[in-house]
Amino acid sequence: MSFDTLLASTSAWFVAALPDHGIMSLVAIALIAGLARGFSGFGAALIFVPLGGAIIGPKLISPVLLVIDGLATLGMIPPAWRSANRREVFTMAAGAFLGVPAGTAALALMDPLALRWTITAVAVCLLALLVSGWRYHGEPRTYLTSLTGLLAGLFSGAAQLGGPPVVAYWLGGKTDFGRVRANIILYFAISTCFGVVSYYFGGLFVEAVFALTIVILPSYAIGLYAGSKLFGLAKESTFRTICYLLIAASAILGMPALDGILR
Repeated sequence: MSFDTLLASTSAWFVAALPDHGIMSLVAIALIAGLARGFSGFGAALIFVPLGGAIIGPKLISPVLLVIDGLATLGMIPPAWRSANRREVFTMAAGAFLGVPAGTAALALMDPLALRWTITAVAVCLLALLVSGWRYHGEPRTYLTSLTGLLAGLFSGAAQLGGPPVVAYWLGGKTDFGRVRANIILYFAISTCFGVVSYYFGGLFVEAVFALTIVILPSYAIGLYAGSKLFGLAKESTFRTICYLLIAASAILGMPALDGILR
């Protein structure tokens, strides 16, 4: 096969695999989601999944986020491995080992409309948890750490929304912030591996996922980088408020009742 034939074949596959609407909206949403995650360490899924699900459906948008976030954050794993409390991380990951496949089954088997309403409800509840400022202030317990991983894994498998339970559990303890951040990064690296396996066997890695990854990954990566740089230029409380507002807006606009606004 000549190079020109290969190029033409690849281009034809790429065009055929992409959805026929909403691409530019997804690129813009990915940039905003990356900004939120790069600055505050959370919020990408709470922004990207409800809005992206309204455009192309939850069964496609969740695998896309899994792939682009996993690729864009690879460089964060080595320093996290060195700094994290690996015993706590692996304990939480043990719960996620069960939770992620269960959430993936819900994503693969639930009616798309019912799943989107469920994602909207979960996003609102998790946003309320973050805004409330509630944190677990007790000493880490093996069973509590595992249960948190199970819950976070369930949310991650179903809609990549596993961040808030983990943040609420670890940020309230006596561990310094640097160690907590490393724990979170390493945990989600492991959870992503579980997600890749579960999504593969769940048949969720369709061709459109990889075509969309090629289009969306640069925008998301730029958002991550810019968000990390903005961290030193703005008050954390101000930017977190902006993140909360963006998450709330995405939950509202992502409701099936408002279909058509983003298409």
